[in-house]
Amino acid sequence: MRTVLSRPDFRLLFGGLLASMTAESILLLALAIWVKDLTGSDGLAGATIFVIIAPRTLAPLVGWFVDRYPRRPFFVATNLATALLLTPLFAVRDAGDMWIIYGVAALYGLSNLTVGAVLSRLIQELVPSDLLGEANGVLQTVRQGLRLIGPLAGAGLYAVLGGWVLAAVGMAGFVVAAAVVGTLRVAESPDRRHSQVVGTSTAADGLHVRPVGGATRARRWSSELVAGLRHLASERALRRALVGYGLGSLVMGFTESLIFAYVDRGLGRDAAFVGVLVTVQGIGGLVGGLCSAAVLRRVGELGTLAVGVAFFGPAALALAYPNLWLGFAAVLMAGVSLPLTLVGLHTLVQRRTPPQLLGRVAAAAEAVVRCPQALSIGVGALVVGVLDYRLVFALVGLATLLAGVYLWRGRQLSPPTGPSTRPRVPAPRPAPEDRNVQVSTLARNPGR
Repeated sequence: MRTVLSRPDFRLLFGGLLASMTAESILLLALAIWVKDLTGSDGLAGATIFVIIAPRTLAPLVGWFVDRYPRRPFFVATNLATALLLTPLFAVRDAGDMWIIYGVAALYGLSNLTVGAVLSRLIQELVPSDLLGEANGVLQTVRQGLRLIGPLAGAGLYAVLGGWVLAAVGMAGFVVAAAVVGTLRVAESPDRRHSQVVGTSTAADGLHVRPVGGATRARRWSSELVAGLRHLASERALRRALVGYGLGSLVMGFTESLIFAYVDRGLGRDAAFVGVLVTVQGIGGLVGGLCSAAVLRRVGELGTLAVGVAFFGPAALALAYPNLWLGFAAVLMAGVSLPLTLVGLHTLVQRRTPPQLLGRVAAAAEAVVRCPQALSIGVGALVVGVLDYRLVFALVGLATLLAGVYLWRGRQLSPPTGPSTRPRVPAPRPAPEDRNVQVSTLARNPGR
């Protein structure tokens, strides 16, 4: 990871992202706690997370906007807009203002999706292809590290100083991110700019010049809107990645509810003990983030994704047997799996997507994975009340192992690129004909 961090442009981007990721980690849990404090309802508090996830259904539209504008200014504008949309939180007084928190949470989810799509393109433009895995690994390591302290810091900040200070700190983080990345100089690739002539497009979208007309404009717009999904479906490696990971996500979300049953019925401990398990999971996330670039170089993007999904299998199987130390080992493995899956998927998307489509493809890939996961969270809340949690954990373990095997069998679609090296600029050497000219000149002018 030192190679990619030695690049001044990536260090600058990393500094801005560190500020915004800190703000994100502080806000996520604290907004739900704020709703719980105002209403006393666990269900309404949990619905806050769903409200944040729900805007991912707009991924095709978000990606379409991202691909139309230069990435650095768009990233800066989105972070400033995120800071601005937090200002209504200063008006929250009592339970009657809960709708304000929900509105802010929905807009924040939309902003988060937008930033993720822009970030994929920024990294692709800043970092050489052989360093994409390292760049994604660095960001995932920091993100997992912030999971250790961010939610607890946000909850503590809310408990001590209240929601208004929480909103102010979040705003500051996004403003700092915009200011830092705003100084970045990105050489925008000369990719397609959407034509100002109605009815024209490029071969990147699989379209041709057509006569001007309302029906043609509508077809062209709808075609561009779904271009990201079309690319995911047509590219073999991406298609296999999304099918395998999407199927795994359909059951991974069950664990959000199962873990509470595990702690309560299995370990006989208070629900607050879940926080201890989350901390251990965060440690696993740090380990997975630090190892992700090395794994990527050995087995490629699909192989890394397969390892990450498969790692979740034995973790879930171990949680089917309630034992404290076995539980610690299980959540540690679950933590390792998360950054491996994300680094594998993000790097694959960046390497297999043309620049002019990357915003739409990144947003669509995020939606294809997160929407099944959100659905499984809701289904898991129902299943845990009907079936024995140990049986469900066993089913989750078997399903994720099968998904991992499916991904592993397709790893040849994205072979490893090998180790990256620090770029070196060789000293210029004169061409042979230049040396001959120099020698003959000296022969004719020995006094020089």
